[in-house]
Amino acid sequence: MDKQLSFGSPIDELLDRLYAQSASQKEAMEWYFTARAQEGSLDWKTMDAHTTQFLSDKLVALDRNKAEFCYQVCRSLGARRIVEAGTSFGVSTLFLAAAVRDNVRAGGGEGVVIATEHESNKAKTARANFAEAGLAQWIDLREGDLRQTLSGLSGLVDFMLVDIWTPMARPALELAAHRLREGAVVICDNTGQFRFAYKDYFAFVNDPRNKLRTMTLPFEGGLEFSVRCG
Repeated sequence: MDKQLSFGSPIDELLDRLYAQSASQKEAMEWYFTARAQEGSLDWKTMDAHTTQFLSDKLVALDRNKAEFCYQVCRSLGARRIVEAGTSFGVSTLFLAAAVRDNVRAGGGEGVVIATEHESNKAKTARANFAEAGLAQWIDLREGDLRQTLSGLSGLVDFMLVDIWTPMARPALELAAHRLREGAVVICDNTGQFRFAYKDYFAFVNDPRNKLRTMTLPFEGGLEFSVRCG
C-alpha cells in the first residue's frame, strides 16, 4: 500500500477525521442510490429534492488517492491558479490549497484556489475546515450557482478539478476553458463509471476546437486527465 502524503499538523488530523466520516457514510449512500435506481425514480440528469436532502450532510469526498494525485499534478505544474467545480465540505480543496501554498513558498508570487459550492450549509462547513487547516488564505470559495460564480473568470488557470453532479460538469468546464493556459490540466472524477452521464462533457472535451487531449486514468471509477494543448 502506498504511503499517504503528509502535510503535517493540523492538516493531517483534519483529513483523517474527514475521510473517516466520509467512509462511515458510504454504506448509506450505496443503499440509497441502489434503492432509488431499482425503483426507477432516480434521474441522473437532475437532483430532486429528496436526493438533495439526503446528500445535505454527506461529504462525498474525492477518494484520497485521487486527491493526492491532484496535489502531485499541481506541484509538477507549479500551479498557482486553480479552479474547483464542486467543493462540498472542502476535503479535496485542502489538497489543492496545500499545493498552491507549497508552490508559492517554493517559487514566490501569488496563488489561489477558486472553489465553488451551491449549498450554503456545505459552504459554511467548508470554510470552517479551511480555517482549521490553516489554508483559508489560499482559497476563494464562491457560494452559489457556478454558472454565475465562474462567469467572467479572469487570469490564466493552471489546473481544474471537476467533481460535481454530472449535468454541471460541462457547464463548469465551458466557463473555465477559455482561461486554461497551454499545458493546463483538467481532472474529472468517475468518468469511467458514469460514462454515459458524462456524454455532454466528453462532447466538449473531444471537440478539437477546444484544444484538449484526454485519457481516462485507471483509478476506481475512472479519472479523466485532460491537457490543454495550444
